[in-house]
Amino acid sequence: MHSDLVASRSADPRDSRESSRESRTGTPHLDAVSLAIIEQLQEDGRRPYAAIGKAVGLSEAAVRQRVQKLLDQGVMQIVAVTDPLTVGFRRQAMVGINVEGDVEKIADALTDMSEVEYVVMTAGSFDILAEIVCEDDDHLLDVISKRIRALPGVRSTESFVYLKLKKQTYMWGTR
Repeated sequence: MHSDLVASRSADPRDSRESSRESRTGTPHLDAVSLAIIEQLQEDGRRPYAAIGKAVGLSEAAVRQRVQKLLDQGVMQIVAVTDPLTVGFRRQAMVGINVEGDVEKIADALTDMSEVEYVVMTAGSFDILAEIVCEDDDHLLDVISKRIRALPGVRSTESFVYLKLKKQTYMWGTR
């Protein structure tokens, strides 16, 4: 299984080298083994290093080192994902934001707001999309009206309130 998994990643023999090299763009180069480790953790973030090692053909210690390097490089995070509804947050929304001036400055301000879970700068109808998780509609109204719209440079917002979440996954793999 391990050899098929790793072999399917790349025929390049250099892929068996350590995963910490960086590409010309400055992003970490991930070899086939590191990609396989990431996929193992995406399936189960609590999977023991020994089990991962068996699946990818490394020792437990080698997996532990690789995982730590991936965490240190910012390639991945290992977190517990909750369902907001089960922990007291009754309202979620995606907010499209149009900006005058420095988009990055507004994006930075949004990332500092505890209710904002996701911020992406986009091309298209909006300059920024921000996902917001709030306790209720009043809380959402407060965040949008008094905090987001009050940021200097925010020209307009459009809210997309979530009625029902059908799919949320972090299992896209490493392709």
